[in-house]
Amino acid sequence: MRKLFPSVLAFLLALFGLLTLFLSTSIIFDLFDIRIREGQYVLFVVVANFISSLLYLLAAYGFFLKRKWTLHLLAASATVLCVAFFTLLVYIYAGGLYETKTIGALIFRILLTFGFTGSAYLLINKKITK
Repeated sequence: MRKLFPSVLAFLLALFGLLTLFLSTSIIFDLFDIRIREGQYVLFVVVANFISSLLYLLAAYGFFLKRKWTLHLLAASATVLCVAFFTLLVYIYAGGLYETKTIGALIFRILLTFGFTGSAYLLINKKITK
């Protein structure tokens, strides 16, 4: 079971990455009229999600192969999302238009990314250093 867990995480991370990639590109390129349904989306948050989706997919591959660089990719994704979150707070304070759900979704994505990052550390990097 312990050997299967990184593969399960890789699969979940790949699914999350593909979903994020689909949603972010649909908003950026206005595919399937998703942009209209999203309301007052904040473009730099969508771009941060797009960047993270690519990092998620690469990290899923790293999880599957149990590579040490998986941790670095996920840490980079967490950094991108945290920078986007703090930039969003400044944007909101400056009176920018946004959807309330953006804040919750970004916090959820950050926490999930930190969870995957911690898992990569415990399952891959810590095991390698032993």
